[in-house]
Amino acid sequence: MKRIISFTLILCWCFCVSAQKYQQLVKRGLEQMQVDSLQQAEATFREAIEVDPLIKSNALLYQYIGNIQERRGEYQRALESYNQGLAISGTTISLLLNRASLYMHMDKPTRAMADYTEVLNLEPNQTEALFFRAYLYSQQRDYKRSRADYERLIKLEPMNEKARLGLAILNDKDRRPREAIEQMDALVQLFPKHASLYLVRGDMYQSRKQYDLALSDFNRAIELEPNNPDCYVSRSLLYKDMKKKKQSRQDAQTALRLGANPSFLSY
Repeated sequence: MKRIISFTLILCWCFCVSAQKYQQLVKRGLEQMQVDSLQQAEATFREAIEVDPLIKSNALLYQYIGNIQERRGEYQRALESYNQGLAISGTTISLLLNRASLYMHMDKPTRAMADYTEVLNLEPNQTEALFFRAYLYSQQRDYKRSRADYERLIKLEPMNEKARLGLAILNDKDRRPREAIEQMDALVQLFPKHASLYLVRGDMYQSRKQYDLALSDFNRAIELEPNNPDCYVSRSLLYKDMKKKKQSRQDAQTALRLGANPSFLSY
């Protein structure tokens, strides 16, 4: 009987030592991540997993390893790490979101859509998943589902600028020009110093051949962000449509000097 009790005590002691070592390694790995010692952090997390390979919290360690690999541009290895984490805990929302984001980066929209949908099955009001699923639906020209996700997100977060902008762009694509412009007007009133909003609304005006209104928006964008090459690209292309070649070339040269992609400007 004494031998059994002694053996049980030894097992408990070993377990406590193992758990303590695991916790120490995880803490050290997180500290290494915070100071960008990424190689050391990955090695530390792998060491922790070896201490207790069956513990469920290893799912988060694989997530951290995947994050590190993504930061190094090792996308396939990061995907494998996320898959390992999800094999341990397939309902971990942060892991699903990380993998979905990586699928987006790897240009695998169908798989990203599946992960965002799984997240929303687990947590219907998860805002990141709603936003990106709405965007993916829009890319697929499934405007009805895209609109539903954007509107749901805006109901949850009325001041979500990206969601409101996404819905306005969606309406413009879906041949609802009046709604699109009204929504852009509201956005500009809410965020009057955001140059990107003037660029989007200016593009909408330009596509409708309302050149004076487009020029006013592009001028305002340049006032707000005079070193943003996108502003000059937009105004250059507008001047080109307006047959103002000299002004168009001047803006094109400024855009290139500020680092614009030459492919955005063609003559």
